[in-house]
Amino acid sequence: MNSSELRFLVDVGVGKGTEKYLRGEGYDTKAVRDIDPRMEDEKIIRTAVSENRMVITMDKDFGELVYHLKSPHA
Repeated sequence: MNSSELRFLVDVGVGKGTEKYLRGEGYDTKAVRDIDPRMEDEKIIRTAVSENRMVITMDKDFGELVYHLKSPHA
């Protein structure tokens, strides 16, 4: 896969260095902190799905949401 095929949504708990690195490597990267730092997990997942992005997070709750709620995910 090349950088034009992967798209990321970086959660607030992930350092800005990760965002900077991904952007520097040419990846289409959005940061939750730039959209709404208080965005709820469910909305983060919905945003990622609607924009076909992978969520990068330190929050273990995302796996639970996807698995137990059978949430769609990218």
